[in-house]
Amino acid sequence: MFVDYAGDTVSVVVDRLTGEIREAHLFVAVMGASSLSFAWPTWTETLPDWTDAHVRAFDFFGGAARLLIPDNAKVAVIKACLYDPQVNRTYAELAAHYGTSVLAARPYRPRDKAKVEACVGIVERWLFGRLRNRVWYGLDDLRAAMAEMMTALNARVMRRFGRSRRELFEEIDRPLLKALPAEPYVLAEWRRCKVGIDYHVEAAKHFYSVPYRHARAQVEVRLTARTVEIFLRGERVASHMRGSGNGHHTTINDHMPSSHRRYGDWTVERLLDEAGRLGPSVRILCEMILSDRPHPEQGYRSCLGIVRLARAYGAVRVDAASLRALEIGARKYGAVKSILEKKLDADPLHRPRSAGEVSVDHPNIRGPKYYH
Repeated sequence: MFVDYAGDTVSVVVDRLTGEIREAHLFVAVMGASSLSFAWPTWTETLPDWTDAHVRAFDFFGGAARLLIPDNAKVAVIKACLYDPQVNRTYAELAAHYGTSVLAARPYRPRDKAKVEACVGIVERWLFGRLRNRVWYGLDDLRAAMAEMMTALNARVMRRFGRSRRELFEEIDRPLLKALPAEPYVLAEWRRCKVGIDYHVEAAKHFYSVPYRHARAQVEVRLTARTVEIFLRGERVASHMRGSGNGHHTTINDHMPSSHRRYGDWTVERLLDEAGRLGPSVRILCEMILSDRPHPEQGYRSCLGIVRLARAYGAVRVDAASLRALEIGARKYGAVKSILEKKLDADPLHRPRSAGEVSVDHPNIRGPKYYH
């Protein structure tokens, strides 16, 4: 099965009220012997849309081809090489799920995938030409119209063979397709991460726990729409239901050390001592961060970050920024860093009244007591 994206795009109206328009990209798949063709519009050419389009193509053909032939786009091939191209790990997982293999075309050799190049040309001339004067409201509307037109294209008799693409497919390709697995492929992304001193890994703006003995280890994280799996040297050490990207923590109690056990060389006492050396406000802020968390270890990362800000800004400024963060109720590392970057630590939160300045007394001004 040859796969590629068409060079041209289709304009789609995504908001009827504002008239906002987005460009839809067209994924094309072609069977090698019969030239039976499949087209699927997507918003992007990124990995989620790329893998989903393959799943749709396999469903359309009713089986999996024994070989996938893409070009050397980054979404398919991480490192293009004439002799040994490196296939994207997620794409390789998709191929393994369907029992097929990936053989990328050679760089700058379009003839290696001439079948799909020809199909892209046919689609752009024959299909886009018929769609150019129509207005599409949403991707589903466009997909339905394209499905009808591709059905007509595959049913047309080819002059060279005297038969249609569909007829050739049923005769040549279908008997050799592999049966589809019981469940379709679920997109999984892999990321390399480092476990923090709080034995949590950040993935998609959420923190997931691993056993505390793996603190500071380099791990691989596998993310799907519902699950997060963490691997250390090929062995799965943790598994979680995927959380929203809200910066919160998902912690399994079995992953936690006892309240007095050290991991690395950090403890609650040492963190607070380090914070206290920078100033009283830093220590109070760190104490509140640790007390706010369901488990104190979840606040280690924020506290350590605040302490390390002293390397760049000095202890005096970090203490002043911590005081301002306490006054405005911002108990986060990001808030202290933002205060320092914007130099707000030097400005008092409440500006003192200058000499001769009088307060304004007016019946339409309620004053602060009205809101408290």
